[in-house]
Amino acid sequence: MLENEFELNKRRLLLQLVNDLESALRKQQLWQANEPSESALSSTAPFAIDSLTFTQWLQFIFIRKISYLLQFSLPLPQAMSVLPMAEEYFKSLAVNSSEITSIIGRIDLLISENKE
Repeated sequence: MLENEFELNKRRLLLQLVNDLESALRKQQLWQANEPSESALSSTAPFAIDSLTFTQWLQFIFIRKISYLLQFSLPLPQAMSVLPMAEEYFKSLAVNSSEITSIIGRIDLLISENKE
């Protein structure tokens, strides 16, 4: 029972963090109204770097995928390390990315957290 409670709490917190990430992207005006093309979304490159910006990847691939896994109670990834890419991407943008990178770091830690 303890394992199920742990997993349920993890999923609730992850849902909140994903919602917070969307809000932070919107606040910094990094949320896009128009969806990229199907071919751009089907990239197999890490972070779809060859066809999307990092913020597009967050919006149209990452947030959607995590939300889908949560909605249908599907297994979550065992580990995640998105923060290094976020930090690198935001170095060249003139936006206050501290809230966004903080949320991404918390998502990485939560996903990678092991059950004791």
